[in-house]
Amino acid sequence: MLGRYPVFKKNTPIRWKLLSFEFFRRLPNQFILRIVFIFIVITFLPIGNLAAFEKNLPFYAGETLTFQLKWSMIPVGEAVLKVLPVETIAGIESYHFVMTAKSYPIIDILYKVRDRIDAYADLGMNHSILFKKKQEEGKTKRDEVVNFDWKSKEAQYSNFEKKKAPIPILPGSFDPLSVLYYARLLNLEEGSELQCPVTDGKKSIVGKAKVIKRETIRLGGEKYDTYLLEPELKDIRGVFEKSKNAEMKLWITADNRRIPVKIKSKVIVGDFVGELVSAEMGHQIHSASVEK
Repeated sequence: MLGRYPVFKKNTPIRWKLLSFEFFRRLPNQFILRIVFIFIVITFLPIGNLAAFEKNLPFYAGETLTFQLKWSMIPVGEAVLKVLPVETIAGIESYHFVMTAKSYPIIDILYKVRDRIDAYADLGMNHSILFKKKQEEGKTKRDEVVNFDWKSKEAQYSNFEKKKAPIPILPGSFDPLSVLYYARLLNLEEGSELQCPVTDGKKSIVGKAKVIKRETIRLGGEKYDTYLLEPELKDIRGVFEKSKNAEMKLWITADNRRIPVKIKSKVIVGDFVGELVSAEMGHQIHSASVEK
């Protein structure tokens, strides 16, 4: 590689030329992680549908969902969602959810991604308890922690132990990862509007999305009966703010497991797709009695 640009042989396929540093240089900091976050956050609580909670959890300890990430149809990495055994955090028994995202070795040369998120929610799945994020995307590195103080109804963000002032949060607020598992306790219906308070410790919002329709999709030779969801992006920062016609779509299985199987976005710097490639279901843990 000379200077900022890789040197290609005469007959190098165009798909690999697209993986030049110039291509990835246009990606905003934290873009890949933000995309994955939105993949998670856009599943929310259906308004007026509080009776839809299941007695048994649709996710179990040991559940592992693996997604292949593509940028303009080029495979660039994978994201994995895991449910770990229950842990005690600050004296509170909590579910432990993990998300990792990493780029493939060939992409590491150009834009290395190594992200890990650990999120904890109370056994009642009423709100978040703790959120941690270690991020490495290109030159961007972060070590973030969000502590939730439910007596004061505040969340405090820190990065590499440098704390910001606490912010007020709404009752029932979740972090960007736990909200996915909370939403999986609910039934989805065509035409319903979804919302839930979400915070990353820096901003508190009420996320919204619509259940557009029920449809069958095919991934890797498998058919999935799904619901198609579309989020409201007006409160999403970064590249979505800069994209005039930005859009996001998410497909979630219509069975009682409500597993996210596909995400698709269109923004100013290109198209992004994440597709489920493997799923391990794990074994049943606790049942949650959700109080609202």
